[in-house]
Amino acid sequence: MPEASLDAYDLAGLEVALAGTVFAGKLHYSPLTGSTNSDALEAARNGAPEGSVYFTDEQRAGRGRADHRWLSAAGDGLYVSVLLRLPIPAVRLPLVPLAVGLAAAEAIRTAIGFTVDLRWPNDLLLGERKVGGILVETKTSGSEVNFAVAGIGINVHQRDFASDLLTPATSLDLETGTRVDRQALLISLLKSLEREARELLDSEAAAAIPRRVEQASTWMRGRRVEVHGPQACMGVTAGLDEHGFLLVRTRDGVVTVQTGGIRAVETDFGKTD
Repeated sequence: MPEASLDAYDLAGLEVALAGTVFAGKLHYSPLTGSTNSDALEAARNGAPEGSVYFTDEQRAGRGRADHRWLSAAGDGLYVSVLLRLPIPAVRLPLVPLAVGLAAAEAIRTAIGFTVDLRWPNDLLLGERKVGGILVETKTSGSEVNFAVAGIGINVHQRDFASDLLTPATSLDLETGTRVDRQALLISLLKSLEREARELLDSEAAAAIPRRVEQASTWMRGRRVEVHGPQACMGVTAGLDEHGFLLVRTRDGVVTVQTGGIRAVETDFGKTD
């Protein structure tokens, strides 16, 4: 029997553990799918309710931000997407992936006792190695949000990774030297996500999310980075603005990065203040 079967999901046990949460009775498990985010997006368009959860043992077409492929080997990781119907203004949407990152970091800390580093906008790191990622896809109408699908992938049992990754990868098992329980991790993640979703609904709590992310990250201030994407630049990170956008201080001034990704660089950019 393959080792991955040792922590097969106990669906009845999940329902018991999630009783009283918004996710109760809304769990949708498939042993194999193309992409949990695609499943959740289709369900959202067909009227699926708030808190619907789509998770799997294996994705054949898992994806990350900017259409990067997310490797999703059978039974090795946590692959889950959650439908959030958030009655929030569209201007608050950039805070959603940050809130999801806080929830995922808390779930990992609860599961293994390790502190997760958040790399803007959507990477979960243990030290310098990537252990997970987030993909949030949304639909808006005018100034209002129709729904958001929060996809989370966490490496749990993986032992081997491609050698050409831009960021070296790791898994919870490799970091702890033990076999981490995916079911317990999923329960912790969903409970943390429910708490963070409530924060997004409250204007004062939502306004505190950028500060909380800065406190949970070594990347948001004082890191020399290269920005990839439409606002490509090089500079030193200078925190997050009130919308959750990354501020990067370059030789030509401060750039407000709204989309893209960052990587650490050792280049001395000279005087940037």
